[in-house]
Amino acid sequence: MNKIFETPLYPYERHPDQNADTPVRRKVVIVGAGPIGLAAAIDLAQQGIEAIILDDNDKVSFGSRAICFAKRPLEILDRLGAGKQMVEKGVKWDVGKVFFDNRKVYEFNLLPEDGHEFPAFINLQQYYFEDHLVRRAHELQTDGAPIEIRGNNKVLKVEDKGDHTLLHIDTPDGPYDLEADWLLACDGAGSPIRGMLGLDFVGRVFEDNFLIADVIMDADFPTERWFWFDPPFNRGQSALLHKQPDGVWRIDLQLGWDIDKEEEKKPENVIPRLKEMLGEDVQFDLEWVSIYTFQCRRMEKFRQGRVIFAGDAAHQVSPFGARGANSGVQDTDNLVWKLKLVIDGKAPESLLDTYDIERIHGADENILNSSRSTDFITPKSEMSRVLRDAVLDLSEHYEFARPLVNSGRLSVPCTYDGSPLNSADALDGPERTRPGSPCPDVPLKDGYLLPKLADKFTLLTIDADAPDEIEEDGITVTRLALSVHDDPTRFLKERYLGDATSGVYLIRPDQHVAARRPSFDEKLFRAAIRRATGKE
Repeated sequence: MNKIFETPLYPYERHPDQNADTPVRRKVVIVGAGPIGLAAAIDLAQQGIEAIILDDNDKVSFGSRAICFAKRPLEILDRLGAGKQMVEKGVKWDVGKVFFDNRKVYEFNLLPEDGHEFPAFINLQQYYFEDHLVRRAHELQTDGAPIEIRGNNKVLKVEDKGDHTLLHIDTPDGPYDLEADWLLACDGAGSPIRGMLGLDFVGRVFEDNFLIADVIMDADFPTERWFWFDPPFNRGQSALLHKQPDGVWRIDLQLGWDIDKEEEKKPENVIPRLKEMLGEDVQFDLEWVSIYTFQCRRMEKFRQGRVIFAGDAAHQVSPFGARGANSGVQDTDNLVWKLKLVIDGKAPESLLDTYDIERIHGADENILNSSRSTDFITPKSEMSRVLRDAVLDLSEHYEFARPLVNSGRLSVPCTYDGSPLNSADALDGPERTRPGSPCPDVPLKDGYLLPKLADKFTLLTIDADAPDEIEEDGITVTRLALSVHDDPTRFLKERYLGDATSGVYLIRPDQHVAARRPSFDEKLFRAAIRRATGKE
């Protein structure tokens, strides 16, 4: 057993707030010290906003859980001071292979182009993910940043007080109350906070079960994602194989609906299944076993007054496609800069309604793709299965059929098309950098582009003139001037100009495009700044 499961990372300590005669008011309280709550707290603390994390545990999550982390969340985590460490620890991969029976019918590359600092995906156990973020939070706290993690602090009740919330908390020393200007519920799929407020999900629960087994073994499988439809070792079902650090391999086996979950999780039943897949001679040890059921659901609204939900607490998808933790990190990336502007009095509270608009758009996109994947993986009728199998047969020999194969459309960042924060597109430029899009990275002479666009509004000019700084209604926008003449790779022109000869981009603090034009127009860009901060 990995000792990380037993090591308290944020053990309980009595806090002065517990001695107060009346509840202490805190700026932002976050419930849940998983990946999403930690990411939100670190982001807030780096920008000077007080963030208190409450968790009823004091350790990392048991078992590997989420393991696939995509390029965009890694770029966000780099802004939070943890991305490169995670890549160094993780297993990098970009190739996936799909098998039907024992035949390889399809292969794909998730990042066929160069010019990016981060890989398409890494595999990293969630316990390491959390460990890295806890260490980063402690590092910030040591440096004086306003961040705390309070272990063994269990929230028992939440009361809506209009301009704040009141939390009733239990600890090993007894209960205490705490007030929060803003409460972020990052407390996972079962979200006690959601239940306390009488809220629920809408969506689908799929009638199927999958076995997860993390096994420790010395295997020579390549560092790729392998997915099987109807393999010889799991007939009529599907299977998935992924490599993780430390010689750990993730195996998913479809089991069907009518099963006894507790029986199926017993080692005496799991091990024969794995031997049938891996071979009788392969030596392995079980590290973790679990069974999950697909769900593709979300809350109707993520913001409930002064309580805001993020990650699995707000939305759930099937694990095929690695959309859960990845989309949760993007939730916090979208939320924190808006919350900071509201707290600082530089934007109206209504700006937070665009968190709902944009991230519900992202959740619906993920739910749609995840539902389609699940329907393809687990056909609901014999005719659906016949059609699915025909697509798999054709894909072995005909390229046109391969886009129809859906073993889990893998996580991609969301473009906020139609967001009220976007200005009309005025540049005949590449589709991938239209307003609402996350900025693609570009190698520059002194590093990469994305770190230069972090945590602030930026006016990116490419072979165009503009002021070095603009201030509009309390929002300061700084210029980053680039030229295609200093770009021997041509990625800057390809990704930001296309056929245009010049361009000016307004980039949000979360590195999404708010507006773009061929040249600087002060009146129009000032209007775009107001619009991007919820003032128009």
